[in-house]
Amino acid sequence: MAGPKFLQRLARLPEVINVLTAYPDGLPLGELATQFGVDVEDMREDLLTYLDLESWGWSFDIFRKPALEFVQPDADEATGGSGGTIVRIVPDAAPGLGAEHLSAGDLATLYTAGIALLEVDPDESDLADALAVIAETMYGGTAAAPYVGDWNRHVRDLQDAQEQRRKVRIVYSRAWRPGVTDRVIEPLRLVQTRRGWEVDAGPVGPEGNLRTFLVSNLRLIEVLDEGFEPPSGADSLLTKQRATTTVRMELAQDARWAARQHAESVTVVAEDEATFTADLELLAPVGERVGLIMLASGPSTRVISPGSVLPDAMGLVEELLQHHESAGRPTG
Repeated sequence: MAGPKFLQRLARLPEVINVLTAYPDGLPLGELATQFGVDVEDMREDLLTYLDLESWGWSFDIFRKPALEFVQPDADEATGGSGGTIVRIVPDAAPGLGAEHLSAGDLATLYTAGIALLEVDPDESDLADALAVIAETMYGGTAAAPYVGDWNRHVRDLQDAQEQRRKVRIVYSRAWRPGVTDRVIEPLRLVQTRRGWEVDAGPVGPEGNLRTFLVSNLRLIEVLDEGFEPPSGADSLLTKQRATTTVRMELAQDARWAARQHAESVTVVAEDEATFTADLELLAPVGERVGLIMLASGPSTRVISPGSVLPDAMGLVEELLQHHESAGRPTG
């Protein structure tokens, strides 16, 4: 799936075009890349993406644009290598045909990526307008502005804290146990998953692991003035934090959503009208994730392997059932 970084690169294209309009004879690709602080090949890829969009015919404002062309300089002017290629605007180029000529798959991919970027920067009105046009093209009629829930309102602040290496105090509704916790975290990485945005954070716990928090469960955050340094072996710790365990389960057909929600990937190995068997790639805590899937799937759920996840899974199920029974019991 295309992600926010892809849309951020597209968002840079109008500025690149503005620079090229000042040079009717064009600029060497290497010089253009240097102006924007990117590699020559990255700039080439971005411009080729631009040309793809042009051929698709994007018609909304941030992609209203002239055509581009790559030309080779004269022999006595050539600098050698890909950086010597000249890129320039083609004057009086014919306009594109309109976003309706994009395939449904391309539209869906770009729309999904755009929503992800809008969650980070909800004030980006040009992007919101562009996404509304994509939605109108996909569904017909007049599309409303894309809706971005306020459960991701803390993403931008967490990104800033991560980049500036500043600690963050959070008030957090726990995911695996009832209750709310107040703690100070060191944000190391933000990841977008099927469950929404998640932040992998320190400090490293006594068991030698990082912690992962659902951004949607954050009730309050406060970016502190106190800084932090990433722990020793941060890259290995982050890789370990996203390592998965394969659990084979038999689930009710109407619980597919739960498998997709809690697993990083789902591979169906057998099925009939009532149930399906699948290999689920689950992040830690594996047992607790299995427990949530069991609650959603009901009595037809069966853990095939490994059986070692069952104690933690059943423990979570029993604890949550007891909690909700006591919460619903009348008092007085």
